Amino acid sequence: MRRIHHACLILLTVTGLAFAQGPPAATAPAGRGAPGRGGPVPIVIGPSAPVPPEVAIPRPTPADIDQVNQATRRLIDSDNSPAKPLLAKFEPLLMLQKPRFNVAATYTQTVQRMGPRHEGFVEIARKGDIDLLLHGDSITDWWVQNDANKAMFDKYFGGIKTANFAIAGDTTQGVLWGLKNGEGQGFQPKAIMLMIGTNNTGGTDNAGTMTAAEIAEGIGAVVLEMRNDFPNAKILLLAVFPRALPGDSVRDKIAEINRIIARLDDQQHVFYLDIGPRFLDDNGYFLSGAFRPDNLHPEAKGYDIWGAAVKDKLAELMK
Repeated sequence: MRRIHHACLILLTVTGLAFAQGPPAATAPAGRGAPGRGGPVPIVIGPSAPVPPEVAIPRPTPADIDQVNQATRRLIDSDNSPAKPLLAKFEPLLMLQKPRFNVAATYTQTVQRMGPRHEGFVEIARKGDIDLLLHGDSITDWWVQNDANKAMFDKYFGGIKTANFAIAGDTTQGVLWGLKNGEGQGFQPKAIMLMIGTNNTGGTDNAGTMTAAEIAEGIGAVVLEMRNDFPNAKILLLAVFPRALPGDSVRDKIAEINRIIARLDDQQHVFYLDIGPRFLDDNGYFLSGAFRPDNLHPEAKGYDIWGAAVKDKLAELMK
């Protein structure tokens, strides 16, 4: 059985956000503070968010841990096979451990949700009159970053009353906090397009320590929060887009995340859609001109592929 290591601090360098394993505050690196605030910004890990059962990680109670570990020791002690020395050697790895705190499924105000961007979203939410909400990180945020990208946005969404509350660099916990603190109140969209989680992975070669299961819990918590905030909205839950090059371990982590969150599709309120393969050639490389050299962010061609892949489904969900 897989050992779960308990840690006190997890650092996600992609976003500059420090993850704590419990309530204590962590400090964001200098230079990543909210605009106009200057200096390091304390990141206080918020309370846990509810998680849908479809993606919830089984968490043993102290009694469960004690019972399983006692049974494991008895099995090792009674074993008479040639493998007994190995079983004894690796006994610590076979023992069930206390589950660690999952920051991905918390209401945590990230650096990205501090300051004018968040405050502006709250004001937009208060005004209402939004039919389609887009949410996520930079991949969604940068739909309108330049004229070429914006042209693709207008091509597919120009005739729809939209709001884009995605922020570059953000994570599942930041989206959860934003929804809970004004971004999820004051309006009722017909549909939502959500894609979040790549910044929780830690980047290429699995630099982060969050597991796919933990990230999937965070995504599930976001979906559940949206269901509570927008009970009449249909949620188009996009699979996390592929990133990096074929062979990079982050590809495997993202594939596992997507395998888990696909369970959230109920064909009533949540509709899972994986359009990632549309961006790749037969060898798994991004199509020429579709993504930036970072193999993470779409160019205008990539946004065109994205828009074409979702336009019919969104039109159906917004009826």
